[in-house]
Amino acid sequence: MTVRDTARRALLPVVVSALTAVVVATGYLTLREPSAGGGPGATPDAVGPAVPVPSNWPEPDGLPDPFRTAKPAASGPPTRLRVKAAGIDTALETLRLGADGELVPPERDDHAGWYADGTAPGDVGPAVLAGHVDSRSGPAVFYRLREVRVGDRIEVIRAGATIRFTVTATAWYPKTAFPTERVYGPTPDRQLRLITCGGVFDTRLRSYRDNLVVYAVAG
Repeated sequence: MTVRDTARRALLPVVVSALTAVVVATGYLTLREPSAGGGPGATPDAVGPAVPVPSNWPEPDGLPDPFRTAKPAASGPPTRLRVKAAGIDTALETLRLGADGELVPPERDDHAGWYADGTAPGDVGPAVLAGHVDSRSGPAVFYRLREVRVGDRIEVIRAGATIRFTVTATAWYPKTAFPTERVYGPTPDRQLRLITCGGVFDTRLRSYRDNLVVYAVAG
C-alpha cells in the first residue's frame, strides 16, 4: 500500500548530480596554438591555457545543454501536483530517506510527495514524485495514476509558477527487477517521474509486488 524499494535507487540522482556539479565547475575549453614546425613528424602542439566558457553564450535552439547551464524554470520547493487525466490535484509533501535508506512515503494517503534530495521539478534531470495507491480505508492519491496515457499533461506548481510536463511513457516493473538507471539516471532535459505501487498484493510482506512509473518531459 506504500511506495517501497526506492531507497537506494533514490540516492542515484543525488550522486549523479554531485558528479555533474564537479564537471560543470571545471568545465573549460582547451585551445591549441599551431606549432611553428608543423607538418609530418612534428611533435604535438603544447596545450594552451584553459579558457573558461563564457556564461552569457546563448543556448543553441532545440539542443540539450551539455553543461547544465540552463536556467531553472522556478525556484523553491514544489507545492502542488495536478494530473487532470487521472483526477489528481494534491499538495506535495517533502520526502527524504529513512534510517534504513529507503524513501519514506507521504504521511497522508491523500498527498503525494517530492523526493527533496533529488532534482526539483523544472530543473534539469529526473524529478521524482511518489504517492500511495491505496490504504486500509480505500483508494489513495495515486489510485487512478494507471489511467494516465502518453500525451496527457501534468502540472507542478513551484514558487507560484506552473511547470507543465507531457507524458511520454508509462510502465509497470516488478520491484525485484526495477530499472534503476532508466528511472533515476541523469537526463539532458527537464523530466518528471510519478511512482506508485500496484500489481499483486503480497499479504505476507504487506506490499504490492510492482511499481507503476509515469515518465514525462517538460513542455
